[in-house]
Amino acid sequence: MKLTLLSAFLGVLTITAPAADEPFRPVAGKFPSVEKAHSYRGELVFVDHANRRGSLRVQGVGTFRRNDPQPFAMLPYGIIRYHGEPADLRDIPLGTVMHVRAFLPPDPKISAVPVLPVNNKDKDMDHNRGSGVAPAENHVLLLEDEPSHCLREGKVWKLKEVDLKNNEGMIIASREPKAGGDGKAREENLTLDAATRIWRGRECLTPEELVAEGIWPASGKKLLGGQAVLLGIMWKPTPGGVFTRFHISDIWLDDAAMQRAAHNQTEAHKVFIRNRWMPAWVDAVEYGKFGRATVTVTLFGGMDPTLYADFKKGIQALMNGAENTLKHTEGGTAGPAQMAARGSILEVTKIPGDVPMGSSGIQIRFDTDLITEGMRPTRIVRIRPADWPDVHMPREEYLNGGSVSLEDRFPTPAIFPKY
Repeated sequence: MKLTLLSAFLGVLTITAPAADEPFRPVAGKFPSVEKAHSYRGELVFVDHANRRGSLRVQGVGTFRRNDPQPFAMLPYGIIRYHGEPADLRDIPLGTVMHVRAFLPPDPKISAVPVLPVNNKDKDMDHNRGSGVAPAENHVLLLEDEPSHCLREGKVWKLKEVDLKNNEGMIIASREPKAGGDGKAREENLTLDAATRIWRGRECLTPEELVAEGIWPASGKKLLGGQAVLLGIMWKPTPGGVFTRFHISDIWLDDAAMQRAAHNQTEAHKVFIRNRWMPAWVDAVEYGKFGRATVTVTLFGGMDPTLYADFKKGIQALMNGAENTLKHTEGGTAGPAQMAARGSILEVTKIPGDVPMGSSGIQIRFDTDLITEGMRPTRIVRIRPADWPDVHMPREEYLNGGSVSLEDRFPTPAIFPKY
């Protein structure tokens, strides 16, 4: 079956060269080159969605289950993709295997996760784990699940053989270029069970139903002839002392099935961004008199194109200071809209040339008569058209007041009531 890319916008995320081995530390106000990122993949085992951080059990050469979960933090312009579309950490189920492109912390003093020695990925932890399982490159530019990774790179999984018993078993498959195998693909043994979801058009099937249709055998092996599909991959404990074996959570058999999953994901994310505002950083500020200023910002990348289309010359908009985790910093319990700078969009321009990952390539000039402290060059802001929803953030998603110390950046047990 033919599987196509879901969105022309994926072109923004094209990676044209392998990541360099030299460690690289991004600097404020400049989008880093993805070619300088360190690449790895691992199982998502913990998420702190409000602070855009979590932990991954990183795949190495040793026994996967022995690898300690390694904390990571999303860069403010870091892109998350799930089912081929924009996502938030809260969208991704624990256990999902994610592909990562990451850098050293831009500023170790304010890192949201532990800062490790620069050469940590080269250290041999022990004979059970090996090297590469604790990279210092834990600030993420791109975090994507398996179907997102395949769609961006133009690859599919070719199913070679299924071996079933009691609706669970093994599939032999290889990840290959969609245009045709290059002879370099390595076959993998992947487990599946009765909970594996098989998507066909609008149907969500189980292995038992494919057996009932005669497509898969009730017991034993069947050759699948290199059937092209997309897979959702996760990790589960595996019997038999196997060092590393991944599990199939989902199989998308055709374009219609994958497009449906992508549509559901992107619609959820569009609602999320309209409620939380579009993130950006400040390129320049032209100060006027009595608090008036013109602020130039670059919108971050990785969002659905319809969100960017809402930013038009002449419309009214609101802009608010934000922290590196994208939390609103102005407004506190009053909500971001009450303390945000208000004004009009003077100009919306497309930056010429290649757009680096993390950037939308869209620059906005915003005029306000009451600029706030958080709007300075290289600082993070959030901006929204005035006709986007005016909602209040939940407590864990904003900083309470303008005078905030580094220790106050993340919620403490004090946010819980006393019983």
